[in-house]
Amino acid sequence: MCFERIRIDFNSDEAIYIQLRNQILLGIATSQLQEGDVLPSVRQMADCIGINMHTVNKAYSALRQEGLLTIDRRQGAVIRIDTNKLRALEELQEELQVILAKAVCQNISKEEVHQLVSDIFAMIYGYTKD
Repeated sequence: MCFERIRIDFNSDEAIYIQLRNQILLGIATSQLQEGDVLPSVRQMADCIGINMHTVNKAYSALRQEGLLTIDRRQGAVIRIDTNKLRALEELQEELQVILAKAVCQNISKEEVHQLVSDIFAMIYGYTKD
């Protein structure tokens, strides 16, 4: 069972496990992956996308720590969405502070950030821009 949705850029400066984590995260956000879906085993995922098993394991572990994945001995890696919204908002705020500080350092305006956020929400939720 190959996982065709995953696209890894081997020339990117971003770590491969982060790319894999982000691809799975986007799959969940866009409803391509649903609560209860089973991901390929670590070995299967590694073979399908041509990366090391330890890299897949690291991505799965990151998703587990974020409350998006559980590891079940019988089923393997299963999508489980943690509904602790308050915790998620706190984590998002911490991450956004760093991202927005970087944007300010690169002279990106508040309006440009708002437009980018609107575009991303439109892509994820499949609706047209405001």
